[in-house]
Amino acid sequence: MITKRIIPCLDVRDGRVVKGVNFEGLADVSSPVSLAKYYSECGADELVFYDITASAEGRALFTDVLREVASEIFIPLTVGGGINTLDDFDRVLKCGADKVSVNSGAIRNPALIGEAAKRYGDQCVVLSADVKRVDGVFRVFAKGGRENTGMEAIEWIRRCVDMGAGEVVVNSIDTDGVKGGFDLEMLSRVCDAVSVPVIASGGAGCIADFVTLFREVPGVDAGLAASIFHFGEVKISDLKRTLDENGVPVRI
Repeated sequence: MITKRIIPCLDVRDGRVVKGVNFEGLADVSSPVSLAKYYSECGADELVFYDITASAEGRALFTDVLREVASEIFIPLTVGGGINTLDDFDRVLKCGADKVSVNSGAIRNPALIGEAAKRYGDQCVVLSADVKRVDGVFRVFAKGGRENTGMEAIEWIRRCVDMGAGEVVVNSIDTDGVKGGFDLEMLSRVCDAVSVPVIASGGAGCIADFVTLFREVPGVDAGLAASIFHFGEVKISDLKRTLDENGVPVRI
């Protein structure tokens, strides 16, 4: 049986980990290097590193911090933020990333997904989709949740997977940082639409939210969270033990 993954997320701005609510009101949390090392040692299955303002500011991702993070951990690392070209893929992979997450860059140039998959393999290309309900319709947002693209999200995600994305991170803007639970409706729709691994992001507030996620949407492969891990509200060891006790397969 395939184990479910628990993935902390480092949202990095100006070289520091930050966290907000509904993608707004960002507050300083910690050093990405020290947090990454902590998670690598305490049972996280993977780590996600997002340079959250790179796209909005029209610049390349911070490679110095990334290189230091990669050198400190021994778990798979997915990196995103300001990924617009194959050169960006190459640069991030050479800094130590195992997978590259693309969001706004794919919206601007959807062909980037297929080109990257062809060069580096589907397993290296992760689609990160920031999704919010607008008048009852799931819409894709760009530039760190700042810009409504007008595209219907489920069809966009399906299209990107068809082009070569080997994994999908579904970021619910509606539930981000609210700690009221994952967006089960949205995640169910995505899992029904694609056959690649789906990572749930946005809304985790307690251990029970992960239990509910994996029970209610068994097609989800991983749960991603930030603040509840960063502030010590949930310890990954406790989370995994509870999931195991509830019949959810995890790597202990």
